[in-house]
Amino acid sequence: MITVKNLSKHFGGIKAVDGVDLHIDKGSITGLVGPNGAGKTTMFNLIAGLYQPTEGEIILDGEDVTELTSHQLFHKGLLRTFQIAHEFPTLSVLENLMMVPANQLGENLMNTWLKRKQIHEEEKALQAKAEEVVDFLSISHLKNESAGNLSGGQKKLLELARTMMVDAKVVLLDEVGAGVNRTLLKQIGDAIIRLNEERGYTFCMIEHDMDFISRLCDPVVVLAEGQILTSGTPDEIKSSDAVIEAYLGKGIKTEATH
Repeated sequence: MITVKNLSKHFGGIKAVDGVDLHIDKGSITGLVGPNGAGKTTMFNLIAGLYQPTEGEIILDGEDVTELTSHQLFHKGLLRTFQIAHEFPTLSVLENLMMVPANQLGENLMNTWLKRKQIHEEEKALQAKAEEVVDFLSISHLKNESAGNLSGGQKKLLELARTMMVDAKVVLLDEVGAGVNRTLLKQIGDAIIRLNEERGYTFCMIEHDMDFISRLCDPVVVLAEGQILTSGTPDEIKSSDAVIEAYLGKGIKTEATH
């Protein structure tokens, strides 16, 4: 689904991403882990079109998308979420979802005069879609709540819901579990698994919670100093001496052997 070849991003003399080759299989949930400063977020920003690479290629579903912007990639079904959720705080959950699809008729001032009926029909269809999405994610009880009143975990669920409004193909999740309580984290994990299994979503996720990664991801790719250190199953990663030294800490190996 996504292949990056010799991908690099330099900021002055700093090589944030340095000659990375990576393949994300269609239908997979791939984990991307590593210490702070490893280049994970820069990698996401490159794939999502927020940064242009210093060198290298990005291939999406067989197409070279290296020079495309995030807006253009959005229309190709590649979406990126952020560690801090972005929402319209004064709008309800449903209204937030209805804002997602691009090129709506009501966005054109002339259409508000000439195509009122079509706009009304489009809004009804969008509301029906939004209702279906919140039901799928088990957040119907929040649909009329202002998004600004949601907890951090609920906002992460809203971000997942937004990806469903455009039938995303690939979703890049940036620390979806950060600051989320265990109950909501399980709900978010359940939603990701359902989207993967029932809707065919491909995910790549940056995450520091190895228990969460272990539940969801295979393979797991470890980034360190802008390069791929290793990749494998969660168990292989947790027992790798190189990973323990670079990232996980000495205690994890003892834990993994019990």
